[in-house]
Amino acid sequence: MNSARRLTHSIERWIAPRPGRRWTMRGAGTVTFKRVAVIGGGVVGLAVAERAVRLGHDVTVLEKEDSWAVHQTGHNSGVIHAGPYYKPGSLKAAMSTAGNRSMTAFAQEHDIPFEICGKLIVAVDEEEIPRLRALHERSIANGVPVRMLTAAEAHEYEPDVASVAALRVETTGIIDYTAVSVRLAELAAEHGATMMRSTEVRNIHDTAGGVQLEHDGGTVDADLLINCAGLYSDRIARMAGLVPEARIIPFRGEYYELTAEAGALVRGLIYPVPDPDLPFLGVHLTRMIDGSVHAGPNAVTALAREGYTWRDINVGEAFGDLTYPGFLRMASHNIPLGISEVWRSFSQRTFAKSLARLVPAIGRNDIVRAAAGVRAQAIGRDGRLVDDFLIQRTENQVHVLNAPSPAATSALEIARHITAVSELD
Repeated sequence: MNSARRLTHSIERWIAPRPGRRWTMRGAGTVTFKRVAVIGGGVVGLAVAERAVRLGHDVTVLEKEDSWAVHQTGHNSGVIHAGPYYKPGSLKAAMSTAGNRSMTAFAQEHDIPFEICGKLIVAVDEEEIPRLRALHERSIANGVPVRMLTAAEAHEYEPDVASVAALRVETTGIIDYTAVSVRLAELAAEHGATMMRSTEVRNIHDTAGGVQLEHDGGTVDADLLINCAGLYSDRIARMAGLVPEARIIPFRGEYYELTAEAGALVRGLIYPVPDPDLPFLGVHLTRMIDGSVHAGPNAVTALAREGYTWRDINVGEAFGDLTYPGFLRMASHNIPLGISEVWRSFSQRTFAKSLARLVPAIGRNDIVRAAAGVRAQAIGRDGRLVDDFLIQRTENQVHVLNAPSPAATSALEIARHITAVSELD
């Protein structure tokens, strides 16, 4: 930090009101500045922390790993989503569309590499065209710039794609969300946040008007707890005395990477038409910001919250998750899908055939196993996957209990929402 910046930072800290003091801003109401504890150092937690400290609050971030963005943020496909899939009026729909703009602006401001490349959602047979048209209508309702394409028009974007029709989503992009997270952490620290890594929260107690967090090295007292713990968000909620509305079930998304030669078959992003009766989008092809092309993910139940391979097994976690009534109900309604996903997990040939449905020239020898990710998917006791962001609140706690894709795209908007509902603005 140069001398001018240090002086500005010092002045900001000197004039900033202390926690608990009331500060009246011209043209606005009265805001009480608070001690805020954020659990979780992924992109959502860091976005919340950066916004809260920039608003003048005393912020502490607690992350159990020794680096930022280790889990969901660091293992996703790096897509800046545009929002064509989500139910109009939902948080996902509104925040994805707004997040597409705010994340792009953030990347521009902070020199983070990104590209607005657009994507194709392709119908590979006539039976998929009605679903593609319905997706077009939903996109329009969500304010997403899209165009229906003929097969010939789709081939102008992706010459090797199999398509009878396609939907072109113009504002989809690609980015490195780990780089975004690191920059958010830097900004939070520059504005005075206390950034604690290698610090796992062990217990949470109510105090007079606030909470106390016990962690590996001591305690943190806060007026407001914001839980952005991702894969462990439901456990943190229970630790804090809340009965969560859903349980996190970890689904491992397994990826392959196309060889350099096969990567030339894909120019941008190619997605299938999603089946509305199935819980996930299906395997797709994504050109990453580094130029590589990733293929996937499939979706299999992980046997640990951090179960990145079949060898990663936590008996206690797996037993609790797999015997949860909501999971059992969900699984009973998706037995054929579950079997096919597990089979594809072990069969490289089957995985390649799924990709060849989109790009017929891709074969078994064109893909190489890549790192997997684990999606924290909330499931209600009725067996339904929570299909929107889920945020539960008490007087001095906010718990982000479902924030899968497009949460990374929407991180700045989720932060804006949380600081607003928590009266931190």
